[in-house]
Amino acid sequence: MIDLFHCFPVAVVIVVFVLTAGCTNDPVGASNPTVSVLKTPLQYASVNGATLAYREFGEGEPLLIIIGFGATMDQISDTAVGILASKYHVYLYDHRGMGHSNGATNTTIAGYADDAIGLMTALDHERMHVYGTSMGSMIAQELALSHPHRVHKMILDSSTYSIRVPETRSLLEYVESVAADPTEPPGLRNEAIAMLAWNGTWDRLPNMTNDVMLVVGTDDTVTPDVLSARMALQINGSWLVRFHGLPYAGGDVAPVEYCENALYFLGRNTTRSR
Repeated sequence: MIDLFHCFPVAVVIVVFVLTAGCTNDPVGASNPTVSVLKTPLQYASVNGATLAYREFGEGEPLLIIIGFGATMDQISDTAVGILASKYHVYLYDHRGMGHSNGATNTTIAGYADDAIGLMTALDHERMHVYGTSMGSMIAQELALSHPHRVHKMILDSSTYSIRVPETRSLLEYVESVAADPTEPPGLRNEAIAMLAWNGTWDRLPNMTNDVMLVVGTDDTVTPDVLSARMALQINGSWLVRFHGLPYAGGDVAPVEYCENALYFLGRNTTRSR
């Protein structure tokens, strides 16, 4: 059930109530399109001196998924990809040095955004929808601010405009511990170093010209929902969707709800996007 409880002049705010009891990573249902991420062949693209591994699913307008800190595309829910691929041409990829990708050191969020742009170009797409989660949402913000004409609509999931605000203290401490640990995999340490070096986007968010939806769970303790609420007020015309009772990266436990919400947003006719 969706309760549209208030509309600010600059943001649509929606609370979605979901039953989390019994949710699994990949609920089975006849209405849910079926794909297998792991059984889908890997493909490779040369991007900015790196070899980025990717997989593609479905047909339609292109949708680039930018995954979060420490994640690889092998961990992405089949159900989530299947729902998104029912309407869009979905691309998953691993960041350089992670999963199936390799490449020279990259220690800035802007550098990861440049990789995303390079992958779009290698895939022969001038513009794509973008869905970024956690660190992926930081990359997506930089991508849209630096290359707005390359982004159609954008979804920021479990997002923040900085990791150096009081609400993200636990995230900051964890990232610092990874960056300082020489036993951690190099790709993961590079991601941590990039996050620590990131100056954030708060002052630049009003310059964002793309259609944006922020998605967050009300029980998120890593990137609490108040951060997405602040960002929504900074981004003119943005949407804020809060899933009641769901945690950080709530799509992991409720992929159907998150992805059907994404399809609704992406399918809406708007005139704001470039």
